[in-house]
Amino acid sequence: MNIFPRRSFLKTGALAGVSGAAWLSRLPVVAADDVTIDSHDVRFLPEIEPLVRLLEDTSRERVLEEVATRIKHGTTYREVLTALLLAGVRNIQPRPVGFKFHAVLVVNAAHLASQNSPDEDRWLPIFWALDAFKSSQARDVQEGDWTMSALDETTVLAPDKAHAAFADAMNRWDEAAADVAAAGLVRSAGAQEVFDVLCRFGARDFRDIGHKIIFVSNSWRTLQTIGWQHAEPVVRSLAYALLEHRDGKNPAENEYEADRPGRKNEQRLKSIRAGWQTGEKDNATIIHLLETYRSSSWDDAAQAVVEVLNRGKSPDCVWDAVKLHAGEMLMRRPGIASLHATTTANALHFAFRQTSNDETRKFLLLQAASFMTMFRGAAGVGNDGVAIDEFKMDGDKHAGADDLEDVFREVSGDKNLAARKALAFLNQTGDERAFMRMAQRLIYLKGTDAHDYKFSSAVLEDFRRMPPALRNRYLAASVFWLKGSGRPDTPLVARTRQALGV
Repeated sequence: MNIFPRRSFLKTGALAGVSGAAWLSRLPVVAADDVTIDSHDVRFLPEIEPLVRLLEDTSRERVLEEVATRIKHGTTYREVLTALLLAGVRNIQPRPVGFKFHAVLVVNAAHLASQNSPDEDRWLPIFWALDAFKSSQARDVQEGDWTMSALDETTVLAPDKAHAAFADAMNRWDEAAADVAAAGLVRSAGAQEVFDVLCRFGARDFRDIGHKIIFVSNSWRTLQTIGWQHAEPVVRSLAYALLEHRDGKNPAENEYEADRPGRKNEQRLKSIRAGWQTGEKDNATIIHLLETYRSSSWDDAAQAVVEVLNRGKSPDCVWDAVKLHAGEMLMRRPGIASLHATTTANALHFAFRQTSNDETRKFLLLQAASFMTMFRGAAGVGNDGVAIDEFKMDGDKHAGADDLEDVFREVSGDKNLAARKALAFLNQTGDERAFMRMAQRLIYLKGTDAHDYKFSSAVLEDFRRMPPALRNRYLAASVFWLKGSGRPDTPLVARTRQALGV
């Protein structure tokens, strides 16, 4: 890919540690001409470039206050969200697809959290993401100071060649060819066509514990909010990320375990019945698949999906079982790998719902089943332990508002007990909205990590699609990564409110 280490400077400013309202009179006004950008770096549309550069060149200690000043003078939420995504795409290497690159992966989750927030807290998730960007940017500088470079326009392919060239380059794992083809694809194809291509490649291999398809789905969602006119640099970053591999040799010429499910499942597609997208949905089928995922290989898990679909069952059964298994793995062995089973399932299901390509939908469904068994191995989850479809709720008294407070107090301590109390609250009150509101609010008050936002947004979206008899169990299991009320608020909460004057 046409991407190289970038300029070695990063402005740090001299106002670190300034608190209160004093910064208002001390901050300089940063105009478009006040900073320079290397001519080899990719440039964005002129209406957003100055704000992106402001984020890039303002120190972490000052960036929230600088952005707050712009907001008070008319900068919009959408402009901040756009600049946040593009600053991450230009400044942070998307390899590995995770770690410091979470500053980009988390943008959509922060946006969803903002949408679910009360008015007085709506900026908190976005300002948290701004701070996360500055942290990742500093880490990127330490690790080589990468940037996305400008394209040589003479290499960009003609519209009638871009699609085929992109697919060919991705299949050959050719970075340089994929980069120029990605630009040509965006310029010549519609948004839906581009997404259909990307989500197929995003789900083809089990590297980076699901972050590839997470990047595809989350960037698509964010582009739907900020506008497709910003897509080209995002798609170039995606192409580079999706070609990431640390196996030493070209995956196209080798047989790595990460690629085997995708290759086998491509062959399985034609064995699925016509009309497979409709069928009967029943809990017995969901539990049967859940039991299969607990102990089967990736190959057997995908084959079980084919058999269920060919018996006339709905693909919804597959997705419900996938998500329940992800939640169960988190209960059995809480950790980063088991958490990513949930966020990957969410991204795969989103891509499944959004793509217009029937073959791609089948592929995503089979890959989801295979990936869940691979997550089981990556997380070190055994075949025994708590069963998400069987664990008992705590107590038999009627639950009320006080019990919800008790649930989230317990999250800070005994998570097994918190899950049982959460199940009791949800079963007895049916007040899922109250649980969701408190869970989300505690994330942006107490969350310190991108995974807090990604996980909570995935769970609070996915549970709604599950059958009533199972969704409360799925939601109750989420307390193994949600935040408890006993944790202190993060310092960024007070700083954001002070900067915005709220």
